[in-house]
Amino acid sequence: MATLLLLSQTVRAVKISGTITDDKGNVLAYASIFVKGSSLGTTSNNRGRYFLDLPAGNYTLVCQYVGYARQEKMVTLRAESVSLDFQLSIQQTVLKEVVVKPGGEDPAYEIIRHAIKKRKSYENPLDSFMCDAYIKTLIRSRTLPSKILGKTFSDEDRKDLGVDSEGKGIIYLSESLTRISFKKPDKVKLEVISGRESGSNGYGFNFPTFINFYNNNVNIFITQLSPRGYVSPIADGALNYYKYKFLGSFFEDGREINQIRVIPKRRFEPLFSGTINITEGDWRIHSLDLMLTKDYQLEIVDTLSIKQIQVPILPNLWRTQNQVVNFSFNKFGIDVTGNFLNVYSNYELSPQFRKKYFNNVIVHYDTAVNKKSLQYWDSLRPVPLEPEELENFQVKDSIFKAHNDPAYLQREADSLRKKQGKITALNIFINGIKRSNYDPEHPLTITVQPLLPMLEYNTVEGVVIGAEASFLKEYKKTDKSIEFTPHVRYGFSNTHLNAWATLTFRTRKLIQEMDGETSSRSTWTLAGGKRVSQFNPENPISPGMNAFYTLFFRDNYMKIYENYFGSIQYRKRFDNGFRVSASLLYEDRLPLNNTTNYSLFGNKDKAFTPNYPTALISENFSPNQALIAGFDLQFKPGQRYIEFPDNKLSIGSKYPTLALSFRMGIPDVVGSDVNYENWQFSFWDDINFKLKGLFKYRFGIGGFLNDKSVYVMDYQQFYGNQTFYASPYVNSFQMDPYYQNSTTAPLYGVGHIEHHFNGMLTNKLPGIRNLQWNLVVGSNALYVNNTNNYVDIFAGLENIFKLFRVDVVGSWINGKPGPVGVRVGFDGLFGNAIGNALRNPGARPGR
Repeated sequence: MATLLLLSQTVRAVKISGTITDDKGNVLAYASIFVKGSSLGTTSNNRGRYFLDLPAGNYTLVCQYVGYARQEKMVTLRAESVSLDFQLSIQQTVLKEVVVKPGGEDPAYEIIRHAIKKRKSYENPLDSFMCDAYIKTLIRSRTLPSKILGKTFSDEDRKDLGVDSEGKGIIYLSESLTRISFKKPDKVKLEVISGRESGSNGYGFNFPTFINFYNNNVNIFITQLSPRGYVSPIADGALNYYKYKFLGSFFEDGREINQIRVIPKRRFEPLFSGTINITEGDWRIHSLDLMLTKDYQLEIVDTLSIKQIQVPILPNLWRTQNQVVNFSFNKFGIDVTGNFLNVYSNYELSPQFRKKYFNNVIVHYDTAVNKKSLQYWDSLRPVPLEPEELENFQVKDSIFKAHNDPAYLQREADSLRKKQGKITALNIFINGIKRSNYDPEHPLTITVQPLLPMLEYNTVEGVVIGAEASFLKEYKKTDKSIEFTPHVRYGFSNTHLNAWATLTFRTRKLIQEMDGETSSRSTWTLAGGKRVSQFNPENPISPGMNAFYTLFFRDNYMKIYENYFGSIQYRKRFDNGFRVSASLLYEDRLPLNNTTNYSLFGNKDKAFTPNYPTALISENFSPNQALIAGFDLQFKPGQRYIEFPDNKLSIGSKYPTLALSFRMGIPDVVGSDVNYENWQFSFWDDINFKLKGLFKYRFGIGGFLNDKSVYVMDYQQFYGNQTFYASPYVNSFQMDPYYQNSTTAPLYGVGHIEHHFNGMLTNKLPGIRNLQWNLVVGSNALYVNNTNNYVDIFAGLENIFKLFRVDVVGSWINGKPGPVGVRVGFDGLFGNAIGNALRNPGARPGR
């Protein structure tokens, strides 16, 4: 409603515009201009230009810029546009006549103590409110390399990105309008009314960055910038982290403003530096100019600065009027700067929210969010575009429009098909092959995996060569797809050929309702053929790692069997966080034995172990058939979402994920020899303790209700590890020998905990703190009974070169001291994503 009112006003409004400069004529970018006594206002652009549309009448305009004296001007608006410039002078502060004894305290400390006492009352002073936020995001490159991630960055690529031959130019530009709604204690909703991205039909950067320095712990955008958050200069414990220096005071509207320099006491803590201005008497934040750098636990970007101006919208109520966040990034030859400009206006202090307005959708995008006209943006935009920005929108938008012309799309598809080139030996053995028909509505993509990474070696099959391809057909309009994936595998030592295939159907449904939209995703998977499987269906050791240990140390950890199989699985995911899966698997299982004794190195007198879990059985299993039904439920209560016009994206919950699994071996059907029921319940979550680090946990219990006929591959298996490469964190047992603790017991329990200090403690250690390596500690345990149990404890360093993690692990197995070892894995700022990508997903089809 506020936006409609604003648009209706602009029809009969008078435009007032001008330029903001200092007393030497230098432009002041992103200065704040507002109508005194109201929430109506705007911000100057990067060239100091501003405009404001107001109904005819008499006004007092206020212009503010951090570090400069505020200026007020009276203006009368009638029918014609008015030009009104502001020229601001450096803020002249006056030092109070305060007697400071030698070794005495700076006056700033007493002011900060007052601000700390008042912090809580200003943190969320309103029971509810609504306001509009205009957000403009600009990212500009100063230098770009000739290659990015090994790919040549051609002149054509530079042109598409919008930069010149030196790599200079605007690479991202967007603007948006978002309605913000809040209701105590913690209900928030963002309604993205409009958004546009230069050169695309994207929605722009739409999330207002309400950086609230009245919070003890200040969050800046995403947690990756600093998982611990940052200590506010007026946090309850701020005096333990900061030093303060009183710079003087100045007066505005008869109100004294104290200017204080904020100085971190120690490097390598999540702290700000800069200036903060505090009002005398009521001890509010008037304005601030604060900086973050890599020396103070800033990740990803090199520097980040925040400028904020608070204004009174009622005599005793102040809110943020504008906020500018600037950042710089200079890594890998990529040198970019950017800023996020937020202008807040149209505050409603007693809004009436409809029933169920606040729900699990935190961010809602209007269905016409990216379909607004240029006239709409010209009438709404509170900050004038700079000439370069205007040109960027015009050029890139015209290119985008031309590129979406059907004739162009057809030519582009033809060109892309031709550019796919010839198939080379490099494609076949290392890079793989990918071909597409580039049909915009029904694309067909064929992918062939490279042969070399599929080359294996084990003591059963010897050298193994495999091949895998996939044929994916998508139907864009109906949001459906079908994928066929054949596999083939041949062992040169046992001369066995295995071939199997999977067929997958995927659908997604989106239903529009009065209170929003609901969505669900469904997947049917059919699979069958003859394959090789590990006894543990979670595949605790990868074929590559097994080949390394077999060839170099004569440790053949992987145990496998062959099976003719057929399976069907149905999975459905709902947008409320509920997931369900049902499966039926048939296996005709055949034992396999070692057929080769070859290794490159190692003690040749050392015998390979048999190809079955010797901790569980004394000889290989007998051929058998199994028909197994499975059912899985997973639910995360309180799941929250971003609701786009055509899909939903989950953004987590404050509650843990709950999961229930059930497997039943069905006897006497299609020759099945198994007869058992196995269940498992587990729950897991991450808890961010901010400055004290991140805590992760996972617990589970389970057991066999019936174990009348259970073969070794049907046991409850646990994810052990006997290699140097770490098994999945918070879900495995790092020193537990494979199959050592597998069981058919009626009850067992498992637990995993990890605490990531994220710089706490290690920031006190010279050398390590400079590298930003972080401490992690934890434990993994399982218990079946007094003679079947396992515990490990570990401590390590993560974020090594932003990629790696190294742990020292001690263990106890079945009540006795076990091995102590080192485990190396991927973890850290970038390593966590790499580890997840490399990790074997585990379950074979139907299990």
